[in-house]
Amino acid sequence: NLNFSVYSSKQNSINPVPMAVPQLQQPSFLLANLKADCMNKSLLQQCQELVKIIDEYPAKELHFIFPWLVETVFGSLDGVLVGWNLRYLQAKANEYNIVLEFLNPSGPMMKLVYKLQAEEYKYEFSVSYLPGPVRASIQGGVLPDCPLFHNKLQSPLSGLLSLSLSLNPFEYYMFCFASSLITPKNYPVGQHVNASDSAYFVLVDNYLKYFLPTEGNVPPSPFSDVRGTVSPPAPRSPTVPFAGYGVHYSSLLKRHISHQPSVNADPAAQEIWRSETLLQVFVEMWLHHYSLEMYQKMQSPQVKLEVLQYRLGISSLHCSTPTPPGYGTLHTYQEPFSPTEEHVLVVRLLVKHLHAFSNSLKPEQISSSPSTHSHTSPLEEFKRVVIPRFVQQKLYVFLQHCFGHWPLDASFRAVLETWLSYIQPWRYTTDKQSPQADNQNRSVPDKWASFVQENLLMYTKLFQGFLNRAVRTDLVNAKNALMLFRVSKVFAQPNLSEMIQKGEQLFLEPEHVLHHRQHRLFMTPGHGGSFLSSRQPVITDSVFKVKSHVYSLEGQDCQYKQMFGAEVRNSVLKLVQLIAQARQTAKSISAHTAEAAANQSFLSWLGFGSSDPNASYTGSDVDDMGLESIKKTDEYLDRVLDYLRQIFRLNTGQLSQIMVNYVSTQDDFGSKQLPDCIRGENGLILTDLGRMQIINGLRRFEIDYQGDPELQPIRSYESAVLVRLLFRLSSLINERFAGEMASLCSRRDFLGRLSRYYLTRPPVPGKSTRSPATRHSPEWQTRPRLSLRGLGSYRTLCALPLLYLLASVVCSMGPLSFAFCVLLACCLYGVFMTLLADKMKTQ
Repeated sequence: NLNFSVYSSKQNSINPVPMAVPQLQQPSFLLANLKADCMNKSLLQQCQELVKIIDEYPAKELHFIFPWLVETVFGSLDGVLVGWNLRYLQAKANEYNIVLEFLNPSGPMMKLVYKLQAEEYKYEFSVSYLPGPVRASIQGGVLPDCPLFHNKLQSPLSGLLSLSLSLNPFEYYMFCFASSLITPKNYPVGQHVNASDSAYFVLVDNYLKYFLPTEGNVPPSPFSDVRGTVSPPAPRSPTVPFAGYGVHYSSLLKRHISHQPSVNADPAAQEIWRSETLLQVFVEMWLHHYSLEMYQKMQSPQVKLEVLQYRLGISSLHCSTPTPPGYGTLHTYQEPFSPTEEHVLVVRLLVKHLHAFSNSLKPEQISSSPSTHSHTSPLEEFKRVVIPRFVQQKLYVFLQHCFGHWPLDASFRAVLETWLSYIQPWRYTTDKQSPQADNQNRSVPDKWASFVQENLLMYTKLFQGFLNRAVRTDLVNAKNALMLFRVSKVFAQPNLSEMIQKGEQLFLEPEHVLHHRQHRLFMTPGHGGSFLSSRQPVITDSVFKVKSHVYSLEGQDCQYKQMFGAEVRNSVLKLVQLIAQARQTAKSISAHTAEAAANQSFLSWLGFGSSDPNASYTGSDVDDMGLESIKKTDEYLDRVLDYLRQIFRLNTGQLSQIMVNYVSTQDDFGSKQLPDCIRGENGLILTDLGRMQIINGLRRFEIDYQGDPELQPIRSYESAVLVRLLFRLSSLINERFAGEMASLCSRRDFLGRLSRYYLTRPPVPGKSTRSPATRHSPEWQTRPRLSLRGLGSYRTLCALPLLYLLASVVCSMGPLSFAFCVLLACCLYGVFMTLLADKMKTQ
């Protein structure tokens, strides 16, 4: 275990053995030694050596090893080097605690960052490693409206395609840390880990708790008294050919600090820049994966204001700036990016912590008037605006992308829970009102009505997106039914649906009513820049807040579809129909599974069961569903129906009628009923309803083996070696005696009928609708032949030795006599069946 200790500016050594001040080495020699240690020493030894170097060497020497050390820890930005493999490092690994102690917010690595930060060193981060839309925008000549990219672009002689950002040590460290989550790496194939238990996930949680604390202030940097604070960035050089979007407001934080007489007068204000930087890096790197067109629409404050003024009838007096020249000039770009489940889980962790961080705002600060905001601490002001200013807009587009592109399987649960975490901020308050915090009878407090209204699309548009997914998933699957249950339970919370309806009413308020507010200036909530930007008029009118939210996210061509309108209500009724079908299917599967389990016995294990070659095929995933899973599905869907009735105020009689209609259409074997189809000239054609039934596993076609029985796949109750040998033997006999067998079967006497019983396959009446293309009879059905495949089943292999053992004990019968008796019994059985068939024909 590393002997790490809490570092302070007065602590210079952690090794109990006193050491002399190290002689200054050439940077290349120090770096070469560290690289050699990586090859020859264990991770524990490397960390111990790094602790000594970080503590004893000056920043001038550490400056040269910092980029290499960051790449060694997090891996290369191109994904070739995996580094310390933080995303796959689990708690059971020996290096887990070593890595966490070294990289913790108060550990040696951050001490190195602060040491370099005090000297204002800069490091380059290539623009090519930024998320696709940001990269394409910068390379196209449009500067993103985010302080992280302002005054940091380095334009080389080779042009825009090789641009890089000039970052301070803290920014560079956080960019590399955040980038390692989304960078594809060459990890070992088949290695499966729990993402929420990885070292990376724990570090994200630690950084959020440290730099965005719910209690107290951000701990000051141990080197803050060396060089003071970070100076405001210089204006962007006019030589950089970028068309930025409007005025880039300076951070109020920097303005606030620059007016203080002493850098140590307000430590919280001095250190809040790290919190803002960390959050901006996480949001820009993790939530910026969508089309460039959407990215451009989100980046232009002028366009947003013009859209709002056009839609709301506001005078353009305050916003006469023309649309920036860079807007809309770039080629359409769609990033081929699909977030991983691990990525989404980390985003959910970020959302949950930001809710807790924002909700930790003191009550007196929440209720204070805007005029008193200037007297609040920067951290409290940060808590007030962190959700709408930083997260809301980008998270909405990120979730929309996931809803539209995620596979229709159970892994969507990660996206679902991220969405549900965001739209339930009341779950992350410090109030301890009741131990049953998740009780369904507990209504949503009225104070959250403004949050619901200012995030209306998060509730309505994404619910409609989930509804579109739900009707295309297999609701018989318990995991999919659970996701539907989770969403319906959340939206059925008392008072929530009323809040959403109120928000929709505010948005749909006629625009001519708002003309009397033409003198007011609108500020969009998703506006970029620092949270402490220059003060804008605060909008208290709920109508303007809701409209600004919708128009800023959806644009001027927004065609809003009401969640409680007729169209969505009809979609909900269709979902109810599918739920009714899924419940009936689940009950049929449950009955079938219970019956099959009850019939299991030792004899059935030996193979004494149905001889139907198609009996082993079920055509569904019934074998993968246990009785408990089916029961959970039925329970989930039953609760979903009740929740949907509460949310949309559905008529109980109407729901009951839908259930009765679909149950009555199912027979006792409803799971075997054919999907809905129509008959065409070439056979059956599936309808849209039939396709939906197949996708959801509600109905299926019966699939029968219609080929040569001798060539059907070897079953689990057959010996593969014996089946193949017996097939070759029977094929030789059939080829050698084909003429003799044909002449025997063509006879009209008793011998001919007996030969046909043994050498031909009796016609089997069709059990399912067949295509016209298969109406002809193949050759194997018409020519006589000998089949020995039955001797290759385990049933026969077990039955013959048991019968021989019984015959030898009871009758003292030898092998030859036993074989003769078996053949004689087979002949007598054939004679009996032939006579019986003749008798049945005469009757």
